[in-house]
Amino acid sequence: MGTVKLPTAEHIFEQLEGLIAEGRFSQGERLDEVSLAREFGVSRTPLREALRLLAASGLVELIHNRGAFVRQPDFVRLVEMFEVMAELEAWCARLAAARITAAQLMLLRRAADGCERAFATGDFRKYYDENAVFHGLIYDASGNSFLAEETRAMQRRLRPFRQAQLSAADRLRASMQEHRDILNALEAGDTAAAERLMRSHIQVQAAVYGELRGEFAMRTLEQASA
Repeated sequence: MGTVKLPTAEHIFEQLEGLIAEGRFSQGERLDEVSLAREFGVSRTPLREALRLLAASGLVELIHNRGAFVRQPDFVRLVEMFEVMAELEAWCARLAAARITAAQLMLLRRAADGCERAFATGDFRKYYDENAVFHGLIYDASGNSFLAEETRAMQRRLRPFRQAQLSAADRLRASMQEHRDILNALEAGDTAAAERLMRSHIQVQAAVYGELRGEFAMRTLEQASA
């Protein structure tokens, strides 16, 4: 018989940040270590490491002798973060359209194909991984390492919210088409189109997440009153 592989702290962290982004936990709610350890089938050691990772990302506050409390950004703050993200990525795309190499374009096409394969098989996690590769290649192709570093830092902060919006109906299909349009602009060296398309690609994520957040809140209220 094979050994059962238990979730790692990183895996638990990713699951919890997704649940926080989806609204399972309310702002200020204390995370119960005992029940969460039971839910994930782990000891409290990897769970506590996951909570430390969440604290580092700003989604949880650890208070000595009291525990871990959810600190989800309010919606206005998230909109502001997405606005900054849209401009950073648009800037990367504009520079990349002028500087991208043939090798980088090849890798970008491969990442776009990977998104489509993941979509075809219904592999949501794989899609997001390939999506992150696609965007990361554009950051690098900007030729500005400082801009790429700052954009990656913002991407990391918004990761659970960007990932959550992909669960909206037809969002994956639309996202793939947006990638193809951006790729076409980069291949053509069209800096204005690449900038415009990338900005729109990020702005629509904020709008979609806003709608989903409303649905999450409504679902939570219905469950509480059931």
